[in-house]
Amino acid sequence: MLIDRPPGAGLIAKCLALNAAAPPRGWLARVFGRSPLAADATSWYGGALGELAVGARLQGLNGEWTVLHSVPIGKHDTDIDHVVVGPTGVFTINTKRHPGGRIWLGAHMLMINGQKTDYLRKARAEALQASRRLTAAGGAPVTVTPIIVLVGTKAVTVKQRPADVVVLREGELLRWLQAKRRGPRVAPASSLLSIVGMPRTWHANGAAAIETFDASHGAAFASLRRSVGRAASVRAVWVFAVVIAAVATSFGLLTGAVAH
Repeated sequence: MLIDRPPGAGLIAKCLALNAAAPPRGWLARVFGRSPLAADATSWYGGALGELAVGARLQGLNGEWTVLHSVPIGKHDTDIDHVVVGPTGVFTINTKRHPGGRIWLGAHMLMINGQKTDYLRKARAEALQASRRLTAAGGAPVTVTPIIVLVGTKAVTVKQRPADVVVLREGELLRWLQAKRRGPRVAPASSLLSIVGMPRTWHANGAAAIETFDASHGAAFASLRRSVGRAASVRAVWVFAVVIAAVATSFGLLTGAVAH
């Protein structure tokens, strides 16, 4: 069942596959702290970290809520980062991780560090696709609200909020989902809850679409995260050593000049 699928499952599987296909680091690369991440796997790794961060936030929801992660949809290998069903509605969540990024948000555009993105369009399309799938499976109209959750951003400037896409920072997510101001809180229909966790509701291949991830992937990704962290620590030590050496050299030259 989809309810057991962990956050970032699709991205983690892709990241591990790409990393396994790349040549391993040599001993010199390890000594100098080169990242164990292959270049092709880097964006998938960062995306997985974003989905894991949002998944951890969603654990704060109580039993009134049903939360699904990395939901395969359609006929191919695309997925929805998170689907949330609760007393304030049905939501698709698209996670965007941009460490240190500066966000500009307008009614029709979201920019990252001054660069235009298609995030709003994709979020709308994702929610519409989810709505159609749930409506077809349950036989009753289901409205789905798209949410974009920003992870690790430094600053967000809001010129005007989009009318049909909710854009939040990760720390705002739970409070927004639980807010009562958008209307009366109602329990999701039992028919909706019975279909939302079924793989065939979402993907043409049904359960086969979620068989690309198992516990070994989770363990391998955890190991990769530790390796990435160790490599970063090694690089930091080298940077510190270079700075100290540069300072010592400069000090030696200065004192030598004074002595003469």
